[in-house]
Amino acid sequence: MRRELINKSVLLALVLLISALFLGMIRQFLMPMFMAGLFSAMLSPAHRWLTARLDGRTTIASMLIVAAVVVLLLGPLSILIGVVVGQAISVSQSVTPWVQAFINEPSAMAVYLEKIPYYQEILPYKNVIVEKAGAVVGNISTFLINSLSSFTKVTVNALFSTVVMLYVMLYFLTMGEVLLHKILYFLPLHDRDERRLLQRFTSVTAATMKGTLVIGALQGLICGLAFAFAGIEGPVFWGCVMAVMSIIPAFGTAIVWVPALIILVLKGGLAGAVILAVLCGGLAGNLDNVLRPRLVGKDTEMHDLFVLFGTLGGISMFGLLGIIIGPIIAALFITIWEIYGKAFEAYLPDVGPLFATNGSLRTPAETEPAPPADGQTGEPEGNGRPDEPPPEAP
Repeated sequence: MRRELINKSVLLALVLLISALFLGMIRQFLMPMFMAGLFSAMLSPAHRWLTARLDGRTTIASMLIVAAVVVLLLGPLSILIGVVVGQAISVSQSVTPWVQAFINEPSAMAVYLEKIPYYQEILPYKNVIVEKAGAVVGNISTFLINSLSSFTKVTVNALFSTVVMLYVMLYFLTMGEVLLHKILYFLPLHDRDERRLLQRFTSVTAATMKGTLVIGALQGLICGLAFAFAGIEGPVFWGCVMAVMSIIPAFGTAIVWVPALIILVLKGGLAGAVILAVLCGGLAGNLDNVLRPRLVGKDTEMHDLFVLFGTLGGISMFGLLGIIIGPIIAALFITIWEIYGKAFEAYLPDVGPLFATNGSLRTPAETEPAPPADGQTGEPEGNGRPDEPPPEAP
């Protein structure tokens, strides 16, 4: 028995050590592999349908699916990235002289400040406002220039990661089911818990793709067209920026188009301001409320705060792909705690009502069980020992 325990302990230590070494060795490929698994899971119904039409030729079906991804998704996306980069360079070049003018001559902004309502009340703070506004615009311009200077390196890495993702997708589509069964077999969890995690993973992935990406793309398209109609330079660039900003609840695209509307009003471009208010505020702003319930439904089963912080945290950790990965991790976090609560239900105490009828927090005395009724002490009759008869009368 002791020898068996030693053998299993050593084996488990070797498994953890070699697995950690292997994962550390391929860490730069983990993200492409994860995205390959993600897209393979989403395209598996199409792959099964195509395999049936090709008389079971799984490899050919996988190659056709990967080719379709390249032609229908990656090709247009590459063209869009090229246009966005070109317009971003143009916007940064046009913003830089404007920023330098404000930095060198802060009083140049006084012309715009005079058009603001209640200008006389904010006049004592004019210098502070001008300096802060110039600093903010300068920081934004510097960020754009620095980001564009490192774009070449990012492009090379993205191209290499895309090739790895497509290559891995070819194998995941062909033998993904066998690999998934192996992974689930090695997890020491109940089958119902494994299936619950898998179901949550797939449902949140589909909901994120349908909700975040589709709605973000539509809002970015509408707002980009509004910027083009309003005569604002770089509408494709700003449309992509607003597509990313659409993930932020309550504010979303307004973070970009509201300042643009204010600048148009200060410059006297009322027609462009009306276009932004109607298309960005009226149409794109309500698109989320109309389409999200139909596209997403109750697939995510997460509060908006979890979606928000999961997305923002995912972006800060994984970059742009965090828009997809962040909500998935948040959903798995919720699910694993639900499984924990079910597994340890017998050891976790019940929680009574926290607040009294008047809205105040209940005290410990109020949460104690009620005392026994009159005439009942709660003690057994006789000498307090329930297993002995009561004493006889003298």
